Amino acid sequence: MTPKAEPDNTAVRVALWRALHVLHDPLPHVFTDEIGLAIANPPVDWRMRPDMHPQGTGPFRASILGRARFVEDLLTESEVAQYVILGAGLDTFVQRKPELAARLQVFEVDQPGPQSWKRQRLMDLGFGVPSHLHLVPVNFEAGEDWVQKLVAAGFKANAPAVISSLGVSMYLTREAVAAMLGQVAGLAKGSTFVMSFILPFEYADAPLRPFLERAANGAAASGTPFLSFFTPDEMMALARAAGFKTVQHASAADLGERYFAGRADHLRPPANTEELLIAAI
Repeated sequence: MTPKAEPDNTAVRVALWRALHVLHDPLPHVFTDEIGLAIANPPVDWRMRPDMHPQGTGPFRASILGRARFVEDLLTESEVAQYVILGAGLDTFVQRKPELAARLQVFEVDQPGPQSWKRQRLMDLGFGVPSHLHLVPVNFEAGEDWVQKLVAAGFKANAPAVISSLGVSMYLTREAVAAMLGQVAGLAKGSTFVMSFILPFEYADAPLRPFLERAANGAAASGTPFLSFFTPDEMMALARAAGFKTVQHASAADLGERYFAGRADHLRPPANTEELLIAAI
């Protein structure tokens, strides 16, 4: 089967929600990204989409913003020289943070078709692909080894890195998540892995559950069903079993206090929905 040469619906939605934060939500902005909107190049009436309602999508938009801000804060504070983005989608770190990105070797791992599409959009918009940005196509459905692909693209497996996987684990089986954790845990000492995960829907506040169920139904209809849910204890146990030296959990409440406290618009990630694993080697 030929991989589709266009971004996934979920990757586009993330890019649009990031832009919606800048265009709709008041200052201070938790995360500033309108470049993803330019790359996605949606129809002019994109803000009329049902999934772009400013109030209705606020909690989920906040979750997207908080997780992205957390990883980039970690990068800013880290001394590593390599950054790997698993399931990069329409990520714009290199374009938004050119000075920080220039001191790193950045590896974006994604499916071949969508990544080829993104490469062309970067060229069309004049960003190009600088020498420190490595677009690494990996056909996960065919079982290709992403670590081998990284090394072939110039990744130094014996040097530490920050590795992120945001908005990906729910689309993988539990076995695939465990395998990914094991592969990351086999990288160099001093590396840090940040991965988001979805809690079982029954943990979410009752008013949010219909929205989560609609999101899951929409994902299934587009061919990317939710496959895995984890409690924080389950996720941390899985990471420890994979061999990580230290394992931490950042809850939605933690991210809310860190990035959204005191906002007049009450924008905040929803509790007990999507949270973060931070695991160090």
